[in-house]
Amino acid sequence: MEILLNSALRKGFAIGAGAVLCLIYVLVAGRLFVASVYGERTELASLQRAARFDASNADYRDHLGRYYALVAGDPGAAIEPFRAAVSLNPHSARYWFDLASAYQVMGNTSGQSEALEQAIKADPTTPDVAWEAANFFLVQGDTDAALREFRVVLENDPDLAGAAIQFCWRIKPDVDELLRDVVPAKAAAYVAFLNLLMSKQETAATEKVWAALMATRERVERDQVFGYLQYVLNQKDVDEARLVWQQAAPRYGLSSYLPTRNNLIVNGDFSLDVLNGGFDWQYQKQQSVSLTLDPSDFHGGHRSLLITFDGPGVTDAGIRQFIPVQPNTAYEFSAYYKNGEIEGAGGPHFTIQDVYTHAVLYDSDELKEAGFWKSVTGEFTTGSDCRLLVLHVRRLPEGSPIRGKLWVDDFRLTAKQQ
Repeated sequence: MEILLNSALRKGFAIGAGAVLCLIYVLVAGRLFVASVYGERTELASLQRAARFDASNADYRDHLGRYYALVAGDPGAAIEPFRAAVSLNPHSARYWFDLASAYQVMGNTSGQSEALEQAIKADPTTPDVAWEAANFFLVQGDTDAALREFRVVLENDPDLAGAAIQFCWRIKPDVDELLRDVVPAKAAAYVAFLNLLMSKQETAATEKVWAALMATRERVERDQVFGYLQYVLNQKDVDEARLVWQQAAPRYGLSSYLPTRNNLIVNGDFSLDVLNGGFDWQYQKQQSVSLTLDPSDFHGGHRSLLITFDGPGVTDAGIRQFIPVQPNTAYEFSAYYKNGEIEGAGGPHFTIQDVYTHAVLYDSDELKEAGFWKSVTGEFTTGSDCRLLVLHVRRLPEGSPIRGKLWVDDFRLTAKQQ
């Protein structure tokens, strides 16, 4: 409908109405602006004025309540502004938590519980909310509710997974129930659970968590795989270590690092990158010894391992490999080496030992006086309880100065044909 302003009276009325609306807008905007200025200050009087000037703003009420609770140390006075905040905006978990905290200090358990339930309802998936709620329920002895909230933490915050899983295990130290009801099928949660169980030497439980982790098809850090494999080897569970390596290898593109029937030594010609973990070569810095992959001199493949000795205190070259084997079985070992003017009493040897009994099953002659590639061979038989060997390069006699270079290549270990 078109309004005709064809008279002075009508024009005056329209101008007056517009002026009134503008004045109302300016007053409201000014009031909100003044409230925002006061709301940015931390003094009690300023916060009170902000809440008065903008009575519909839940933030100002919450800030006022925080002042009473945290600065003035008067949680009783904080209750009213916190209640006003949740009334204005019941969808903010933070406001409900502030109210719950005030109730907690006041000893009002039922009020605290109700406020926490409302916080969870307002924001059921935020880890911080779930964490606070879980700890409250834990203090109250409601372990089922606590576990329910810790599951939310585990599902949504990998950084809190370690702490959350510790609480869960303390509440219910049962791996089957936790895997079924609490720990979500997420790699970060399983890794946290695995690390906790390893620290507590709960080996049977770690195997169940590892199986659950593998079922997710999610990748975890490769070092986590190496750490778990080494853990089960330390627990003398060689069969589990074999399984771990077989499961992890294809997932990480490491199938070339699986031992074969034709050679139980992985990466025996150093053609692959050295993983420093699992069932590949592992190395550790030793005094007066350096290790280098040398592409300029090799027996087979396209490079060898160069070991340089330069000083006293040498007992071991620092390179080794764990090899799963069968008990009461004959094996054939071979390798190649060459050296460059090794000086000093004694020299390096290829040594194969039982990891757990430390019994030496094979020890080569000194690897000296070979300016060309020379083969080393030998045979040995494992004992009735031998399941894991370690191959390394050790120095005999230990300790005295030694200098020179030793190249090694083409390691091989096979079960002897009957």
